Amino acid sequence: MPHLHDHGLPLVQLKEQRRDLIVSLQNRNGPISGWELMQIAAVQQAITAFEEVIADLDAEAGMDAAA
Repeated sequence: MPHLHDHGLPLVQLKEQRRDLIVSLQNRNGPISGWELMQIAAVQQAITAFEEVIADLDAEAGMDAAA
C-alpha cells in the first residue's frame, strides 16, 4: 500500500488504538467479549473510512496539480 499523506486526520492515532486493543487481548487467557470485538471493529471501520477519504483527497490534489 502506498504511503498516504494524513491530511490532518487522526489515522495514526486510530491505528495505535487498534494495536493497543489487540495487544491487550493477546495477554489474556479467556474469551473475548462482544464489547471488545465491537471496539476493535469500530476502530477498524474508522481507519478504513479515513483511508478512503485520504485517497480521495490525494486524487483531488493530483487532479488540481495536473490542471
